[in-house]
Amino acid sequence: MLSYGLGDAGTGLAASQLGFYLLPFFTCAAGLPVWIGGLLLMVTKLWDGLNDPLIGWLSDHTQSRWGPRLPWMLGAAVPLGISLAGIWWVPPGGLASKITYYIFMVLLLMTAYTSVNLPYAALSTELTKTTSIRTRLNAARFTGSILASLTGLVVASLLTSNGLSGYISMGRISGAIAALSTLACCWGLAPFAKKAQKPKKQSEPFTKQLSRIIHNNCFLRVLALYLLLWCGLQIMQSVALFYLVQVMRIPPGMSTWILLPFMVSSLIGLQVWSLYSNKHGRIKSLRAGGSLWIIGCLCAMVLPPVSAGSTLTSSLLTNGADTIKIILLLISILIAGFGASTAYLIPWSLLPDAIDSDPDKPAGFYTAWMVFSQKFLVAMSMWIVTFFLQISGYQSPRECTGALTFLEQTISAQIAIRICMGLIPAILVSLGIIMMSKWPNKTPSAQLIN
Repeated sequence: MLSYGLGDAGTGLAASQLGFYLLPFFTCAAGLPVWIGGLLLMVTKLWDGLNDPLIGWLSDHTQSRWGPRLPWMLGAAVPLGISLAGIWWVPPGGLASKITYYIFMVLLLMTAYTSVNLPYAALSTELTKTTSIRTRLNAARFTGSILASLTGLVVASLLTSNGLSGYISMGRISGAIAALSTLACCWGLAPFAKKAQKPKKQSEPFTKQLSRIIHNNCFLRVLALYLLLWCGLQIMQSVALFYLVQVMRIPPGMSTWILLPFMVSSLIGLQVWSLYSNKHGRIKSLRAGGSLWIIGCLCAMVLPPVSAGSTLTSSLLTNGADTIKIILLLISILIAGFGASTAYLIPWSLLPDAIDSDPDKPAGFYTAWMVFSQKFLVAMSMWIVTFFLQISGYQSPRECTGALTFLEQTISAQIAIRICMGLIPAILVSLGIIMMSKWPNKTPSAQLIN
């Protein structure tokens, strides 16, 4: 469990920093307009999704003494670390040179990311056939992911207050953590990966792949749930700093620390929902956690901002109204994070059931298409969100003194950020809960790993 939990640490750390900080970095440190930052995010996610089916297929057909998955993770560990460090550097030159550099860097980063993450995800199905153990493996996976994400956010909070130089230091530290944790996972899983279930290696044309997916109703429902929950989560992450700094008027140096309660709450929620799922079923966990997530989003959307020019310390000590606002903000974040942890656990714990309904059980194939679909839809949603911000009148700061510099925004831009932070995720989560209402709510039998 420990070794498997380390496997998502590097990619989880990368995902959290990219999710929360990449758009603010593009619009502040790199000085790009918000719509160009959105286009770069779209390219990032599109390539991340397009390479999934290819790497999934290649992983299914790889032969080695350690099985088909570990060679990919081992080979991509160092490139993942290098590219994660490089994405946070601003090259000299104008707009064209910056766009060219970032396109190249995101292609390298996402190729390495997928080469680690996709084979690793397929292992949760191949290491065991027991439902309860698969759920525990996914709990270990996302525990490692959230702990690493929390570490990444702490590093970011400590360093990004220095602006561009802080982003560069953050990238170097994060890249080293990502590479080393992936290598440690490979070392720990090597004996078990040798004995894991091997995928069948028949080649299928694209039309037959689509037919396999279309006729697997269980997979289609799990896929739809995954898309809805992760689009909601990604949209929240992308605009979180914009919401805290530009809407709630939290000082930039403090806003990065307010992201931490979300991840801490998600980590606690992951453990709670894992235990709850094994006792009461995964769909009941989804309903309970998703409902809390919706409540947290809607509360955050309507909270009034703190007084202009105040600091957290002065607000808490001298201004009773601001004290209440900040406390309510933190409560909303904690509730949303606790509920949003179901987005990590539930879809991936349901995926093995969908794979088992296919007689051939090609784990890499289904994992690749699940991740590909999620990244493609998230790419489109990121472009729509940033375009929405652009037409609402959002203005990028002219200088970067921290993770994101405050700039007085129009009322329409503030409303757009609030909608992206609260209303849109709440609607997406609600649709996911409704769609899974008739899923068989089986309680897996308790079985322990020897």
